[in-house]
Amino acid sequence: MRAAVAAGHAVTARAAASVLEQGGNAVDAVVAAGAMSWAAEPGLTGPCGGGFLMVRPARDGHVRVLDAFTAIPGRDVPATRRLAEVERVLVPFDEKTTQEFHIGAAACAVPGALSGLHAVHRRFGSMPWADLLQPAAEAAARGVASSGGQYAVLVAIRDIVGHTPEVSQVFWPDGKLVGEGVPIRQPELAATIERLAERPDDLYSGELARAMVAHQHETGGRLTTADLAAYRPVWRRPLLVPYGRHVIATNPPPSSGGVLIGHMLSVLQGVPGTRPPGRARTLRAYAETMRAAGRMRTGTFTRLLYRGALARHMLAPEAVEASRAAVVAALAGEPTPALTVPSDAGTTHISAVDRVGNACAFTASNGSHSGVIVPGTGLHLNNMMGEEDLAAGRHMPPGTRLTSMQAPSMAVSDGGLELVIGSSGSNRLRSAIMQVAVNVLDHGMPAREAVDHPRVHVEGDRLDCEGGIDEAELEVLERWGERLNRFESLNLYFGGTNIVAVRDGRTEAAGDPRRDGDGIVLDG
Repeated sequence: MRAAVAAGHAVTARAAASVLEQGGNAVDAVVAAGAMSWAAEPGLTGPCGGGFLMVRPARDGHVRVLDAFTAIPGRDVPATRRLAEVERVLVPFDEKTTQEFHIGAAACAVPGALSGLHAVHRRFGSMPWADLLQPAAEAAARGVASSGGQYAVLVAIRDIVGHTPEVSQVFWPDGKLVGEGVPIRQPELAATIERLAERPDDLYSGELARAMVAHQHETGGRLTTADLAAYRPVWRRPLLVPYGRHVIATNPPPSSGGVLIGHMLSVLQGVPGTRPPGRARTLRAYAETMRAAGRMRTGTFTRLLYRGALARHMLAPEAVEASRAAVVAALAGEPTPALTVPSDAGTTHISAVDRVGNACAFTASNGSHSGVIVPGTGLHLNNMMGEEDLAAGRHMPPGTRLTSMQAPSMAVSDGGLELVIGSSGSNRLRSAIMQVAVNVLDHGMPAREAVDHPRVHVEGDRLDCEGGIDEAELEVLERWGERLNRFESLNLYFGGTNIVAVRDGRTEAAGDPRRDGDGIVLDG
């Protein structure tokens, strides 16, 4: 098998490829790329974010999931602490499409991404931890330029990354937003990464932890020393979803994304009739499948999220059949109700496979960024406590994991591993993963074509459609009653899906052009 990686930035992907060339395994590659993403994708991720890792060792083929997502803060909050409220901002994706985010010190949850990377490395890594982080420190010091979709992210969140003097110093040098192609230098973050390379627990029990907590105390955040000391990543069993001749392994509860993707794929595979790519009937089937999954997000969904029964509820034959019947009815011309789906955070994703067949996927996020950097550390705080789609567990006790739409996934058949996939894109990431997976597994598209193919997404009573879909097919959708929101071209709004596909002896990798992603397949 040829080694391959796909990531959200070319510099991130090259960091992983370099490790693979040195003989490191897929987990080593993901650790190096994860750290590099802090330097190369600072609008999306950082050591203080949260995420999930999926690992499939070649030796046994068993998939493991490590939950390193953020947790609710507030253990032993001092009575003297003045607590602030989150602050509202609107992020534009085009002239017609905006998304509301909430930022500020009060939006910060307990970080987990660094702890997760360190834990997965201790169990499965083969190269020294410090060697994997050092290139990221060097890159943060010299600066990494953003272009294309990655730069579009910065433009979209320009108000957030100008929120405080510390964050403005990074993203608004000389009083204007850093230009496309201009390196974003983060010397304080570089020093922090060097510290974490030597002592990864410093973020949870050392000087970095004390700096974060002190700043939270000064600015009205809820994060405490006790929160950081108590945080642990959690190994979980993956959610396994039969899909045709494949089994899809995805993220289990208390994450929400995996069960929603599992429900959509289960519904879709039983819808009768052919679904050629890009045709109106296919796009309508996708849309109705998204609506069907969205209608499952009732009070029952929320109650079961932390009780261990959500997957059985969502994938029960009667639940899948009821949703499928609604999809079939809609395809036959019956109207469907509008659906309001809240949003969650911006994200990045890394997929990697090494030469012996080990696979690793890492989805991580800093939210939409909180607009806060801890002075003197370069640490960008997350804004997970301000994201509406993560609210199910918000009023639960401190230490409770927040839910997430993140869903690193793998597809396996009798022939072995076929797909490593994950996406960024707020609440669009689950629809992006579903459509790209279908493109690969059902339509047999090459990785590049599967990722580049234009997507649709249901939002409220409208169907968002990327540029590149045949206008005649869109007109058919309108005649069927769809209210379309047309995008002129591929757009970062529809996610950033980065995949490695293994089929018929070929290994392919594709990064999503919507966010300037990159895929690399190594020779030999």
